[in-house]
Amino acid sequence: MTTPREAGFRMPAEWGPHQATLMAWPTRTREAFWGAVFERAKDDYAAIARAVAAFEPVIMVCNPGETHEVRDGCGAGVEAIEIPIDDSWVRDSGPIFVSDQRGKVAMVHFRFNSWGGKYRPWDKDAAAPKAIAAHLGVRRYEAPFVLEGGAFLVDGDGTLITTEGVLLNPNRNPGLSRTQIERGLADYLGAEKVIWLQAYPDRDTDGHVDGIAQYVGPGTLLLETPTDPSNHNYSLAPENLRRLSQASDARSRRLEVLGFEPTGWSEVAGTAVEIPYLNCYLANGAVIMPMGGVPQDEEARTRIAGAFPGREVVCVPGAVLEYGGGGPHCITQQVPAGEYAR
Repeated sequence: MTTPREAGFRMPAEWGPHQATLMAWPTRTREAFWGAVFERAKDDYAAIARAVAAFEPVIMVCNPGETHEVRDGCGAGVEAIEIPIDDSWVRDSGPIFVSDQRGKVAMVHFRFNSWGGKYRPWDKDAAAPKAIAAHLGVRRYEAPFVLEGGAFLVDGDGTLITTEGVLLNPNRNPGLSRTQIERGLADYLGAEKVIWLQAYPDRDTDGHVDGIAQYVGPGTLLLETPTDPSNHNYSLAPENLRRLSQASDARSRRLEVLGFEPTGWSEVAGTAVEIPYLNCYLANGAVIMPMGGVPQDEEARTRIAGAFPGREVVCVPGAVLEYGGGGPHCITQQVPAGEYAR
């Protein structure tokens, strides 16, 4: 089979129209990891699913026998499909969708190794995109390298932004050079230009870019620029700001970078967690934004609303998700509008 690029496909921007959002229900395989907040995690996943479903259909992957949990928690507006999975971070373990100029939509199935082998088992997650493709009846391209969806952002015009700490990490694709990785991103996502940032090597992902940045529109993105020296990203933000401010995208546009200073902390199960305000999801006409029930939430919400004036800002619980390793963006994956390619 040809690559998506050879067939005319590339990944569209997240702010484009969606036909659905894909999610995955928290699994009992990871119940010990969530610990005392496992039920809270399911409640928060359900709240986010309901928030997204107010703007577009939601497809919730769940383990066999758990459809009733999804329906009870999420309501009738969320479709449950039973496919064996290990974990519930579908942005990373699930498929990526690409489209062409005719409005056809296809799927790319990247390899998945649980963020460099951090959490076992992961074989069901690695296989799930194939079953999802069969359920949807969509053409599936199988990529020959490891890539998580939270590791990059795209503008739909050929620009891809990622971090060196993830894609160049030997725990993903040992032996692949930066040039070879860029070629893979071009072949399977349509990336014509890759911009590399630094990222803090966090516990779970080694530094996904969707924890520190989010595209607003063509040539414009938000970047976390904390003013608190104790923030883990404080020392890295100036260098990332420099790289982005000096960069142009694949269409020769100079990037406009909107600094995002608000930071807020909450406590979950005795652990301090930073609310990942920029780990928000762009549904049709909305921004699904995490909140922590802390005073900084309102400043963050105001800044997000100002960056997305044409979208409704919908606030959802964010503290427990961050305790687990992410935010609303990490547990969602957009399916672009169009007709499935067969």
